[in-house]
Amino acid sequence: MWGASDVLVVTAPLPGALRVRLLPEARANTLGFPRVGPKRSFALRPDLPAGAPLHVTEAGAELWVSAGGLSLHLNRVTGAWRVVTGHGPADDGAEGRELVSALDWSGEAPAQRPALDAERFNLRRTRLHLDAPDGAMYLGFGERVGPLDKRGMHLTFWNTDCFPHHTETDPLYVSVPFTTVLQGGRAHGVFVDEPWRMEVDVARAHPTELRWASAGPELDVYVLAGPRPADVLRRYADLTGYAPMPPLWALGAAQSRWGYRTAEDLRAVIQGYRDRALPLDSVYVDIDYMDAYKVWTVSRANFPDLRAFVKEAGEQGVKLVPIVDPGVKLEAGYDVYEEAAKGDHLVRTARGDVLVGEVWPDPAVFPDFTRPEVVAWWAGRHKFFADAGIQGQWNDMNEPACFSLRQPRETEGKTLPYDARHGTRTHLEVHNAYANGMSEASRAGYAKFSPQIRPWVLTRAGYAGIQRHATVWTGDNTATWSHLALSLPMIQGLGLSGIPFAAADVGGFAGDTTGELLARWYQAAVGYAFVRNHAALGTTDQEPWRFGDAVTDVIRSALELRYRLLPHLYTLAQGATRTALPVMRPLALHWPADEDAAREDTQYLLGEGLMVAPVLRAGHRRRLVYLPAGRWAAVFNLAQFGPVHAGGQHVVADAPLDTLPMYLRAGTALPVTEAAPHTTSARWARLSWLIHAGPDGFVGQLFEDAGDGHAGGRATRLVGERQGARLTIRRETEGDTGSFEQRETMHVLGLGHVRAAQGAASFAYEDGVLRLTLPARWQTVTLDLEPGDDEDPGDVGTVPAGGA
Repeated sequence: MWGASDVLVVTAPLPGALRVRLLPEARANTLGFPRVGPKRSFALRPDLPAGAPLHVTEAGAELWVSAGGLSLHLNRVTGAWRVVTGHGPADDGAEGRELVSALDWSGEAPAQRPALDAERFNLRRTRLHLDAPDGAMYLGFGERVGPLDKRGMHLTFWNTDCFPHHTETDPLYVSVPFTTVLQGGRAHGVFVDEPWRMEVDVARAHPTELRWASAGPELDVYVLAGPRPADVLRRYADLTGYAPMPPLWALGAAQSRWGYRTAEDLRAVIQGYRDRALPLDSVYVDIDYMDAYKVWTVSRANFPDLRAFVKEAGEQGVKLVPIVDPGVKLEAGYDVYEEAAKGDHLVRTARGDVLVGEVWPDPAVFPDFTRPEVVAWWAGRHKFFADAGIQGQWNDMNEPACFSLRQPRETEGKTLPYDARHGTRTHLEVHNAYANGMSEASRAGYAKFSPQIRPWVLTRAGYAGIQRHATVWTGDNTATWSHLALSLPMIQGLGLSGIPFAAADVGGFAGDTTGELLARWYQAAVGYAFVRNHAALGTTDQEPWRFGDAVTDVIRSALELRYRLLPHLYTLAQGATRTALPVMRPLALHWPADEDAAREDTQYLLGEGLMVAPVLRAGHRRRLVYLPAGRWAAVFNLAQFGPVHAGGQHVVADAPLDTLPMYLRAGTALPVTEAAPHTTSARWARLSWLIHAGPDGFVGQLFEDAGDGHAGGRATRLVGERQGARLTIRRETEGDTGSFEQRETMHVLGLGHVRAAQGAASFAYEDGVLRLTLPARWQTVTLDLEPGDDEDPGDVGTVPAGGA
């Protein structure tokens, strides 16, 4: 559809998703007007199917375009448009629920723009104003500080190297122009697929409007139907791709520091963990392992035999994760540079010269990861790691960061200038997408050279779609209580931006941590997608044992709790690859109509039934916890079983330093295992189900496989159905993990007295909790209960420190 100067293109790429491509002033900006050419997206998954057919209805100036359960209504005179649910005006004249209403969209023709000199660009070239109704909440937008609801904030999409960032810093490292809108308990999504520098005013300057402004010539808008937040996330992942399954070892504990220089340093770290019975699965090594900061090299003085060290650490159950930066040292004879120059793989200046800057190597040049041939070349460099036995890496400085330029130009932050050239595109257009190509290359490299493993790729920067290639961490945070608290809404916001695996550095990167802060941070990180203790050069040592035995004991307990939860966390991770639901979930995801729940960001859910409420303030030994609808049993540390609370209220949790408040919702069965020094396999030889039986029973999920590789696994669904005085528990399985011996027990809260248990090897009560021991390969257990003996909302009891 087009007018005298503007073009609007509507397609339906998937059911429940409408694409509205807006090209204002297209007559002046587009060759071949009114036709517009195809557009390459860095965000969309490459195998996106052909769109659904459109149904068009015209009535004078009014136009309806419908497909996939959504309809766009356009006034061709005013240009106003809106998207509603349903199929347009039905025979009875009824319309569906309005999701998006565009108040205005505009652009600038070349003659309207201010004159540009060599240093300046127009950064607000195309605009879209959407209605922001009273009470609507706006979640997501990528990596952001502040509360979950970004209403009242002005946000910039321009990936930026921040050292360190603060509680009010914007922008940060990850730009995802996608928001889930909550209103009246219902949700829909708005995704603006533009890697150009962009801003959004979320009802701040104009309290009833959501205003987008892009430096590019168009705005590519996707409207995603709900009605639940989970539906919006799934549709977004259907467009941009699902995250791949991480290896089990990456969910275990990791130790890192900018300052571990040698193999001996890492040996001492590993030994420190083992001597103190602290679980550990990986150690990270920063830039000092390289030869003169040259990527894809290793300092022979610091690591005389990298392959031998990787093998040695692996024998202790520890993986090595090295850092990789995109800056390539400009040095004659250095093979990486010579290949890049010969293959024309480097970013250039506006004049056509290779752009030269400074990062850790000085001088440095930058691969152009926005081009497929450069991605393929960089993927080939991963043979260096594969040959050494390395199975994962940490992509850093990939905003891209650049400390200075040899050809001085205006830059926004420590990065490349707006007019740097990426093939036929400017840096202003592709800056935010730079890290996507780098991480795509990493995953492709491991697929080529180590196809038998699941690679672990961690990235600091990214754009929409980054979840297909890498896990995100929140960058250079600070060892302060405010940053501990900030980590929860930041991670939850990334989860609501389609990135289900995200975490923050435990203990804080910049500044000196304290024993109490580190202990509480480890407790809060029990539900992070991964747990990495990481600190900057020059800060105090922050390995878990640096603050005395009492703190070490608390951290050990937190890590053991993490490892006991691995069956549940691993199951959530596998679910994320199919549903896009994050590992750490905000309450808003499951209780969007409960305003107290939707705005709560100091606690989180692991799945739908386990609430974690860490202490986030210095010196505090209790905290207020909000419990949404349902009945919630206190299961602190998964070892101290306390009272059962009715939902819809705040409760006070007593939490001395060694205690993490946790609550299990009625109807939930949680798979847990025993703590271990490191992970081995996701075939859990000893498995326990911690169950809070509801009036109708309970449901639990478990996924098991080898913990790595690509072979199929086994999915187990545990179902408890209660009818009167009888509870029938059955196990439903799909798939196969091979033959292995598994010993199972159940710890059941919320039941009265059991008279008999058919199918169980034995049953007994331990401090008011029913314990069932199950025979090998059991399928069904039937419990006969005392009639009328219902759940007691008072104290349930405790179990020994080993827990369920």
